[in-house]
Amino acid sequence: MENLNFIGGTWQAGASRETLPVINPATEEVFAEIVRGNAADVDAAVDAARKARAGWRATTGAQRAVLLRAIAEAIREASPQLAQLEVDDCGKPIAEARYDMADAVACFEYYAACAESLDEQQERPIMVPDERFDIKLRYEPAGVAGLIVPWNFPLVNAAWKVAPALAAGCTVVLKPSELASLTTLALARIAEKAGLPPGVLNVVTGLGHEAGAAVAAHPGIDKVSFTGGVESGRRVMEARAHRVGDVALELGGKSAALVFDDVDIDNTVEWLLMGSVYNQGQVCAATSRILVHRNVFDAVVDRLVKAMEQLRVGPGSDEGTHVGPLISAAQLERVGALVEQGVAQGARVVTGGGQPAHHTKGYYFSPTVLLDVSRDNVLWTEEVFGPVVSVTRFDSEADAVELANDSRFGLAAAIMSADPERCARLAPQIDAGIVWVNCSGPAFIQAPWGGVKQSGFRRGLGEWGMHEFLELKQVTEFQSAEPWGHYDIGRGGLA
Repeated sequence: MENLNFIGGTWQAGASRETLPVINPATEEVFAEIVRGNAADVDAAVDAARKARAGWRATTGAQRAVLLRAIAEAIREASPQLAQLEVDDCGKPIAEARYDMADAVACFEYYAACAESLDEQQERPIMVPDERFDIKLRYEPAGVAGLIVPWNFPLVNAAWKVAPALAAGCTVVLKPSELASLTTLALARIAEKAGLPPGVLNVVTGLGHEAGAAVAAHPGIDKVSFTGGVESGRRVMEARAHRVGDVALELGGKSAALVFDDVDIDNTVEWLLMGSVYNQGQVCAATSRILVHRNVFDAVVDRLVKAMEQLRVGPGSDEGTHVGPLISAAQLERVGALVEQGVAQGARVVTGGGQPAHHTKGYYFSPTVLLDVSRDNVLWTEEVFGPVVSVTRFDSEADAVELANDSRFGLAAAIMSADPERCARLAPQIDAGIVWVNCSGPAFIQAPWGGVKQSGFRRGLGEWGMHEFLELKQVTEFQSAEPWGHYDIGRGGLA
């Protein structure tokens, strides 16, 4: 099937009739095309979503749950094909792609249950001191949700937003990244076959500054949820400010891992790898700043470097691959330029630092460890979004916390220590929305996800993810048979 836009239950070519190439980052070959959607396509998608809004919001949570579970089951059945499609589209190792498919299935199943529980939460009473008044709370869908998702976890990021929005009773206009749209379009096909009513889910592909900007600024969209870079997030906020529209942002990170001198070094390094090179380091919560206690600094660096050098870099479709290619030629150039700039500012490469010599095709970058990274170095301050880590030492708990918090970002952090009291003591001191203890990187659908500072605001996932797409309404009823009497109208008070 052609990769067309999905609008109002039909597959449509874009208004511009232009397309964008889909490039396999492992081979640099064009293997598909997507529509170059624009503002006219977004207008059509929003119109379809608004027309479908009344019917969808009139359904019960239980009715929506049936469709969400049908989507989950269809993703499960198609997981092998979807995983390979994601590998071809964005380069990630096949093992990680399979895990992503399982995550997407679990997400739709979880929000099916949340939709059912929403029915039970309606008409919740609120006690007030005046017994003549009866107050109940209602949770109502926000309306049309504009969802803009990035390229690093295409189907997972789409599921993280689409599932709770549909569970809440919102209709959706989804804009995937132009660098990885194929599994998102596959999700639209799955939803169509599952029986989702026309217009409830609409997908428009295209460039961020064209289709994405149109979604962010559209007056017919009631809620925008964006995941991506800080500068793009600022533009989304500016676009919504003109409408005074609701917006949720999940942006970048420059997360720290704090390694104390009582850790099991081998186990810790395993988690450091998970936190830094998973998905080629193209993870917003990657713990790319590794802070190590002076007493174990040399031992940790030695083991980390050896582990990095043992990772197999290659095509994501190869079963033994640990690190696949970066998403695009532009991203490869960006990562290389940041490392070069960091070295020029005094950082020292211990391993990696450039493209592997044995790969003449593909956007590969070797897993990289750098030392002597000062706090004004670009590798300390900027999100690299590649398999690149900077390692520095600390002397005390206070030193470690101060270093960890020395960032404009605040998405995540990891604390590695065998002392549970220390971990419990330090977790509240870290300026981050997520703190991992003796692990790095795990994400669970049931727990909130999001950060502080320039990592964004609001929370996705868990029950909070669905409530992002709900509006809370109070319904207050005067129940007394006696008149209110404040103006004494019945007794001629206004005569």
